[in-house]
Amino acid sequence: MNEAAPAISCDHSHHDHRRAPAAQRSENDVIRVEHVSFSFRVRGSPANKQTQVLEDVSLNIEAGMNLGIIGPNGAGKTTLLRIMLGLLDGYSGAVTVAGLSPLQACRRGDIIGYVPQRPSAEWRFPLTARQVVRLGLVGKTGLFRRHVPADLEYAEQIMRQVGVAHLADVPIGELSGGQQQRLFIARALVARPQIVILDEPMSGIDAPGQREIGSLIRDLHQALKLTVIVVSHDIEALAAGCTRIACLRKTIHYHDASHGLTPQVLRAVFQHGFEAVLGDESAQV
Repeated sequence: MNEAAPAISCDHSHHDHRRAPAAQRSENDVIRVEHVSFSFRVRGSPANKQTQVLEDVSLNIEAGMNLGIIGPNGAGKTTLLRIMLGLLDGYSGAVTVAGLSPLQACRRGDIIGYVPQRPSAEWRFPLTARQVVRLGLVGKTGLFRRHVPADLEYAEQIMRQVGVAHLADVPIGELSGGQQQRLFIARALVARPQIVILDEPMSGIDAPGQREIGSLIRDLHQALKLTVIVVSHDIEALAAGCTRIACLRKTIHYHDASHGLTPQVLRAVFQHGFEAVLGDESAQV
């Protein structure tokens, strides 16, 4: 069954730019971001001059949600991700992941699976596809412990599920961009996480490959009952694969309406500063 089209709300004209709208709590929330702000001092600038990256961001993500976070470069997407992953401290506000601090959740190894941006550099490591996928078990079992047979069998199952089982013994450097991305998704899933976060998963992949990756993410979301968070600057990629959209530009503007994505919503998005994300042609939509 096809999922409902995503809902988008980025109408800045109805929001105070200094504060995000209050996020609604639910007992099913698996991630809670509450009134989070983050700023930093640019090297060489005066000590009292801070650059604000996030301002009063609130976003609650329910278990099972397939959420896309979109925003232009410099909007704070990477900063918000790093906070959720326990990689960045020094923010104000509160963040919990499955009832734990982000750092505690990541140290568990089986709560969050992370697919970082695929590097453009060549892969010259002498690792096969199977070895790369098994690296995803390290956070769960430890670096120097043997993996249990059940985990190794699950690694094979996940490779079949993402469509790379036939490449198991191929060096990663010989794989195409789309094949590598499937591999990294398998690596993120092998520890059986509740949540999967993907950072620009379509980057560097041709249009047919992007559609395949989008379809794969949707299928995995349903089959494995995952909570999926996809971060991108590409509204088309998110609209095709996510059931909810959050727009981030220092603050979050989030809407959960059921009417779906419409031309009127797209025009509202284009008219309020997202031309940098969507291209100059967007103004003519």
